[in-house]
Amino acid sequence: MKKVLLYLFLSLSGILTIAPFVWMISASFMADGHASVYPPRFFPDESTLIQYQILFTRLNALSNFFNSLILSVLVTAVSLLFNSMAGYAFAKFRFSGKDKLFTILLSSMIIPAQVTMLPLFLMLKYMGFINTYMAIVIPGLANIFGIFMIRQYAISIPDSLLESARIDGATDFQIYWKIILPLCKPILVTLALFTFLGTWNDFLWPLIVLTDNSMYTLPVALANLMGEHTKDPELMMAGSVVTIIPVVIVFLSLQKYYLKGIMMGGVKE
Repeated sequence: MKKVLLYLFLSLSGILTIAPFVWMISASFMADGHASVYPPRFFPDESTLIQYQILFTRLNALSNFFNSLILSVLVTAVSLLFNSMAGYAFAKFRFSGKDKLFTILLSSMIIPAQVTMLPLFLMLKYMGFINTYMAIVIPGLANIFGIFMIRQYAISIPDSLLESARIDGATDFQIYWKIILPLCKPILVTLALFTFLGTWNDFLWPLIVLTDNSMYTLPVALANLMGEHTKDPELMMAGSVVTIIPVVIVFLSLQKYYLKGIMMGGVKE
């Protein structure tokens, strides 16, 4: 009976969780006004692609889609590079003040990101990066959470393996590139997924630093769409579907490595 009740609860929770997403997809294929009728319809009487046609032709959402895609891939790539280097250094290198520096970095995680937005904006404005994609790429070069994840995972790599590589004449960069990165693949994929999803879904920071409509990312463009078409829920649902499709594909593709990285990323010293 306990197992039956457990499966019943999990099934009900799953249905309640996925129902809004199913309705969102269904409403995106409805004609104008059909999503607002009473009693509400869960599935369209007749499917139509008119909302997607408006989205990609009249509202130029395809350009915003590629803006988000390029930025997300670029930020993810540079973030993995810098975070993995820093995490490897904190895990395996010995230098004066390492533990104190790492403690200071960890303590900075309690500071809300919104607090640092103003000084970060002023710094980027002074460097002339406002209304450029560099204003989004530079803050994503490294983050404390990513360094922490890589460091905790790299600690589990045996020091004897690295010493053997050094005896064979490998340089520090060769050890990092040919040993550390392949062994850290699960946690790198997990961090890549976090970074890609965070960059793709980020709304506030691109809204602050980008002023040109043609440079808007998809979440910012979708927010403008909601402001201009509040009486067109079908069109807004189509925009929401376009927004979530890439992240769902990325998550399903990397799910195996993501779960492995989550389970193994908490290794302690």
